[in-house]
Amino acid sequence: MAAADTRDAGLRRGIGAFGLAAAIVNVVIGAGIFSLPAGMARTAGPYALIAYLVCALAMGAVVLCFAEAGSRVPTSGGTYGYVEAAFGPLAGFVAGVMLWLGCVLAAGGIAAAFADALAGLLPVLASPIARGGAIVAILGVLTLVNLAGVRPASRLIAVTTVIKIVPLALFVIVGAWFVHPASLSSGVVPDAGGIGRAILLSLFAFQGMETALGASGEVADPTRTLPRALIGAMAFIALFYIAIQLVAQGLLGAALAGSHAPLADAMATIDPRLGLLLVIGTAISMGGWLGSDLLGAPRVLFAFARDGFLPRVLGRVSPRSAVPATAIVTHATIAALLAVTGTFETLAVLSVLTSCALYAMGCGAAWVLRRRTVALVGTPLRLPWIGLWALLGAGSMVAVILLARWDEIGGLVAALAGSCLLYAIARRRR
Repeated sequence: MAAADTRDAGLRRGIGAFGLAAAIVNVVIGAGIFSLPAGMARTAGPYALIAYLVCALAMGAVVLCFAEAGSRVPTSGGTYGYVEAAFGPLAGFVAGVMLWLGCVLAAGGIAAAFADALAGLLPVLASPIARGGAIVAILGVLTLVNLAGVRPASRLIAVTTVIKIVPLALFVIVGAWFVHPASLSSGVVPDAGGIGRAILLSLFAFQGMETALGASGEVADPTRTLPRALIGAMAFIALFYIAIQLVAQGLLGAALAGSHAPLADAMATIDPRLGLLLVIGTAISMGGWLGSDLLGAPRVLFAFARDGFLPRVLGRVSPRSAVPATAIVTHATIAALLAVTGTFETLAVLSVLTSCALYAMGCGAAWVLRRRTVALVGTPLRLPWIGLWALLGAGSMVAVILLARWDEIGGLVAALAGSCLLYAIARRRR
């Protein structure tokens, strides 16, 4: 693996603990949480909270592993760097491809959903041409902010995170006063398959930290900042999700499963104006998510180029703003094309499975990096029982993969095999 000071040459470590934590919160709490409670109610009924807790515990082990691995290898590409340092270039390349592919597909889907949300508020944007223009406009503006430098990009993310959290916090605080206790146990009791599907859905809501960690090469004092920001942000997210599901279930009861906009519908039972606030919050959430994606995901392309797997132009750093400008523009362009031509919904489960494979590799990397005493910068975090957390994290992710249908698992295997083929082609060209 290339040393951190070589791979990240030209980048500035300007992201602090709050900026990184905000980026993690922003990219994990995306548009999904505004509609996820209904899907959880449909699949798990009154046991949706149990599915959340199971997923939160599994992700807790993964987060601990990523916190230590990130403090040992704080380099551009995030998980790509951890896995490569632990298992070699092939495994690192596969992890990087899975990471970037999931990010760019998700960015295309969220951008498409953002345009659809705007069309709900402004019907004039419903036509295909206007929809395409809205997608290009939002991605164009966010790209310009990221091209201006990592500091303005992280500040924008921090601001949009706060703005996005306000309506969600209002939902929890105000809605809690109107919860009907009897509604918490309403709904159809699911079978084991339903609970398993709910765990897959809840993991989709928890994934995304790997995107923000793609900018690890630009984090200040990474051995302290990375673990603190990651653990703090994910703990906050887990508690927030459980509270949101609890209030939504308590307000709508059995009707939650049939809602298309569950949080807005739940707040509308209290006051229609509060329902409109949640609709606006959904749009802001999508825009903020795209900003976080454009901060982290292009750094994976940048890292690949610096390591010689992609054209070197993607590894160039702007001398004015010290950001990988070509990688950012390339990522945004591909995301815009995906958004204009399709949607992300059908790829949601495959995205979860891809993340599970990535998380399992990251957990194993944390254990290997500890055994090899790898530390690229400063004194890394040393968690007690890292072997146990790695085993629990990786084992949980494999178990979640097995909850999917066989055709979905086959899609994951095909994606992994395709990554290995791309690596062989790249090595031959090098």
